[in-house]
Amino acid sequence: MIILSRTLLFVFTTACFPVMAEMKSIDDGDLSEVTGQSGVYLSGDISINENGGPLSDNYFGACTDATKSCGARIALQTEQDGGWFVIDNLRGGIAFEGLTMKIRDIDSGFGGDGALFNREVLEIGLPGTIRFDDFQFTLAGSATERPSDPGFQQLDLYGVEMSGEATLKGNLLVFPTD
Repeated sequence: MIILSRTLLFVFTTACFPVMAEMKSIDDGDLSEVTGQSGVYLSGDISINENGGPLSDNYFGACTDATKSCGARIALQTEQDGGWFVIDNLRGGIAFEGLTMKIRDIDSGFGGDGALFNREVLEIGLPGTIRFDDFQFTLAGSATERPSDPGFQQLDLYGVEMSGEATLKGNLLVFPTD
């Protein structure tokens, strides 16, 4: 048995040597004959603020402290000198496999508009399934960007909590603008 395993080890290690190759540059003429396909295939597992953020003040704190708000905050000002639209208490996990991105030519279809458009777009292929693990956030309107700013008032519009899987189908096309 020991002789057989040593023989197999020798055969496998010596069989790999001819597979080695060196890197070498390709001139422009040879490179012009190379064809390929553009695209990216992405998988990911993202955790957002599982234990709370680093900021600890009168508003934010650790997720174990019931008197504090836990989670990330994204604030968007939709009008100059206007109020703020916020995604608050953002936390939890999202996992996906099979998100694709590639460049696609639109030169037909779309009720005849494709031929007139005749340009490239970014095609984002949605993954078949997205898994949510205690993912939650609150959509709100706020008078200020940060809860620690003077005059802070926030109106929570609604809260979302998701766990489980969502099935997605189709593609998202991102059209360039001039």
